[in-house]
Amino acid sequence: QVQLVESGGGLVQAGGSLRLSCTASGRADTIVRLGWFRQAPGKEREFIATISRSDSRTYYTDSVKGRFTVSRDNAKNTVYLQMNSLEPEDTAIYYCAAIRAGRESYDNWGQGTQVTVSS
Repeated sequence: QVQLVESGGGLVQAGGSLRLSCTASGRADTIVRLGWFRQAPGKEREFIATISRSDSRTYYTDSVKGRFTVSRDNAKNTVYLQMNSLEPEDTAIYYCAAIRAGRESYDNWGQGTQVTVSS
């Protein structure tokens, strides 16, 4: 099993920045891809970004392209989400999730970290 813990959330003004971290423990060596998701009040959870553990290939949803950057530090078993030019619409609980080797979906999730962007 893999345990994921997010950190770095908080309250920021519109236009500001935050960097979220997601640290994996347990069988972190089995992770092949880590993703970031978010869920705003009254809305469904949505995909934001993902990064491959092996070659750092990244993918982003259109709404965050050019503003958010996902990166990884395998030595620290940590993935980061740098969020710039934040907007009130980015307010949500942010989750990281992992796909393990041999799996096809995200089946390990963190507890989430709250991001609130004030206008």
